[in-house]
Amino acid sequence: MEREGQSRIAQLWYNYRHQILLVSLSIGLLFFLFWMPKTAQAALWAALWRQRLLVGMICAFAIIAVSLVWSAGQRFDTWIFLFLNLHGYHAAWLDNIIWQVTQLGSMVAAFFLAGLFFALHYRSLAMEITLGTITLWLAVEMVKLLTHRDRPFLAVEGTRIVGWRERGGSFPSGHTTQMFFLMTLLAHRFQLDATGSTLLYSFAVLIAFTRIYVGVHYPRDVIAGAILGSAWGALATLVDPYWLGLRF
Repeated sequence: MEREGQSRIAQLWYNYRHQILLVSLSIGLLFFLFWMPKTAQAALWAALWRQRLLVGMICAFAIIAVSLVWSAGQRFDTWIFLFLNLHGYHAAWLDNIIWQVTQLGSMVAAFFLAGLFFALHYRSLAMEITLGTITLWLAVEMVKLLTHRDRPFLAVEGTRIVGWRERGGSFPSGHTTQMFFLMTLLAHRFQLDATGSTLLYSFAVLIAFTRIYVGVHYPRDVIAGAILGSAWGALATLVDPYWLGLRF
């Protein structure tokens, strides 16, 4: 009986370990915030208010991550995915172009861009891109490990795949995250107007669409990636005042 009880506990832990961890961390956070001195609490809330846009993006990302356990949300996610993945014009030449375009959201492409800026003497920007990319992909892989969401082609019958079957978790989309990070950083660094920023973010949206088109991500994967990437870019812009005057 004792072994059977331990087996049930182990099974419950295996099935609900992420939910248990989430609840435990949330409770721990509340206790810690309550324990903090009043002066520290006031300073914390003031700092969060100054960065309310960034905080809002992080909260939105967290909400989308939690929504993955919502079965109705999964059905809606699957429906939109299949509509975008299967319907429309799918000529071989278009598949080839989209497959090439989607690679622009990769880590390799980001490092190539950093190298280009370094060669053009935008060295602080090159350093920001490199550091931001490395830390961003660490964050993405950590979230993938925690959420453990299967790729659409593993869970949805009839998925149309362009290119190879990518490994790893589905949530969030790393390519989308990378592209929105870069667009946010570049729009800030070069102080682009509304037209220039719109063009950059339109290209990021195109990369997000290609991830669904090639069959490797759900809509919520790319939406979460867009939010996380934008938040990461906003974080990087906070470093600008300290890096712009340095020589590399």
